[in-house]
Amino acid sequence: MNRVLNEVGARILMVMREDDGMSTAEYAIGTIAAAAFGAVLYTVVTGDSIVTALTSIIDKALQTQV
Repeated sequence: MNRVLNEVGARILMVMREDDGMSTAEYAIGTIAAAAFGAVLYTVVTGDSIVTALTSIIDKALQTQV
């Protein structure tokens, strides 16, 4: 078990030394992907079916029977 942990630790250290961080192109692609995901999420959440479903859930939660 110790041998496996030592090997994993050595590999992690090797990867950490070789990686100097993301380049500008990687940042740009990551930013574009995040913006696209945000746009899709906004479109889905503001769609009529989602708003109706959320409103229905909130209305059911707020209704109390006496």
